[in-house]
Amino acid sequence: MSDLFEDPEPQGDNRRNEPEFTVSELSGAVKRSIEGGFSHVRVRGEVGRVVVARTGHVYFDLKDDKATLASVCWKGTASRLTVMPEEGMEVVATGRLTTFAQQSKYQMVVEDVAPAGVGALMAMLEKRRAQLQAEGLFDPARKKQIPFLPEVIGVVTSLQGAVIRDILHRLRDRFPRRVLIWPVAVQGKDCAPQVSAAIRGFNALPVDGPIPRPDLLIVARGGGSIEDLWGFNEEEVVRAAAGSRIPLISAVGHETDTTLIDFASDRRAPTPTAAAEMAVPVRLDLLAAVEGQGARLMRAAGQGVALRGQRLRDLSRALPRPEALLAGPSQRLDLWSHRLPAALRALAARRRAGFERAGVRLQPALLSRFLIHERRMAEDRAARLPGLLGQGLVRRRESLGRLSLALEAGFRRSLADNARATTRGRERLAVLSTRLDTGVLQRLEGVRVRLEALERLRQTLGYRETLRRGYVVVRAEGQVVTSLMAAEPAPVLELEFHDGKLLVGPALPAPPKRRKKAPPAADGPEGEDGQGTLL
Repeated sequence: MSDLFEDPEPQGDNRRNEPEFTVSELSGAVKRSIEGGFSHVRVRGEVGRVVVARTGHVYFDLKDDKATLASVCWKGTASRLTVMPEEGMEVVATGRLTTFAQQSKYQMVVEDVAPAGVGALMAMLEKRRAQLQAEGLFDPARKKQIPFLPEVIGVVTSLQGAVIRDILHRLRDRFPRRVLIWPVAVQGKDCAPQVSAAIRGFNALPVDGPIPRPDLLIVARGGGSIEDLWGFNEEEVVRAAAGSRIPLISAVGHETDTTLIDFASDRRAPTPTAAAEMAVPVRLDLLAAVEGQGARLMRAAGQGVALRGQRLRDLSRALPRPEALLAGPSQRLDLWSHRLPAALRALAARRRAGFERAGVRLQPALLSRFLIHERRMAEDRAARLPGLLGQGLVRRRESLGRLSLALEAGFRRSLADNARATTRGRERLAVLSTRLDTGVLQRLEGVRVRLEALERLRQTLGYRETLRRGYVVVRAEGQVVTSLMAAEPAPVLELEFHDGKLLVGPALPAPPKRRKKAPPAADGPEGEDGQGTLL
């Protein structure tokens, strides 16, 4: 067409000279524009709805009085947050803006969440406290009694700082005890999981394991700001303290600092030093009290003996004198002893007169007639004796025949009865012998099991097992020494350990040095793995 004439306007889609975008291209361009301009932003607002997906991602809204910003915190980042967003909390979120093309909206990818000031922290703390209190974790009825004198004390704190030194120094001054230390972080994001793991770890120790199970736990930390102490306000720490089967003393911060673990613990101490004072009594005070009670006991015993002696003397005064009790019987004895010779002479005279009267009646003629009569009776009986003997022999022979027949029959019956009884007895004896053997074996087995149990109990309760736990028996001149006053005058002291004896004294040569064996890994102090230290 000629240049003198204008071309007609294009028809249809070719009317304008503008570029065309697909939906994906346009969404990508918007995404790049927003991410390029807002790659790092800090947004302050109130947390709206909060949704924790099954994948672990956290979705929530940031809002103010005019607008709402959708936010997402990915799973890996959410696990590292020191403060989890809760509805109604005012926070400062740090992250970047991006778009979500599937829903044509923009959102914020959160990398960190921090409370917006102390007021927000206190509001969140009060809300969490009310929630845990409603669950009964702070109920006074759940709190356990602190033991009077624990054998082993577990301390959950940091090895750096003056807290652990103050606790050990105070325990050493008042009443030395065995201490197990579980090192933890006392501030930051690692504080809460390490403290809760330490409390649960102490409770999981077996009673008779290689590492002794503590009788008391102390969770301690020095003072600091509310942000520094926030790890002890976490829910997992509070639940671990409330669920501890071992009595627990919380000593977090100074006297004016209050954390949620203080409400869940069995007892709160204003300072770590005060926690050590609550854990053990003063040894010197106990010794003084025992000595005072002993003195009172001796005085009471002496007074009791004196009162009973006085009572006995008072009662003895009411009794008559021995001379008065024996005066009457002594007088009667003298009277009868005076009468006895005359009575004996009169008795002898009466007996002599009786003998004389009887001798008068014994005449010779009377004796002769008596002898003749007796001789005749004897002769008559001798004459009748042969006949009586023959008749008696016949009767005896007949009686013996009858008895012989009866005896023979009875003997045969007795033999048969004895045979049957012997058979039954032999059978019963076999049964009883079997039962006796079984009973003896059972009794011997029971005695063996009991002896083994008693031997194990003896080894457990013996003093040598006590020596294996770090104690020493001190002897001087073959006698056990239990006090400093008894040990000072001794020239040589014998120290008995679980693996041998050692003589100590100024007159003895120094023992050869031994190479110190490396302690086993299970019983030694904590290494680099952070499993705890045994002091």
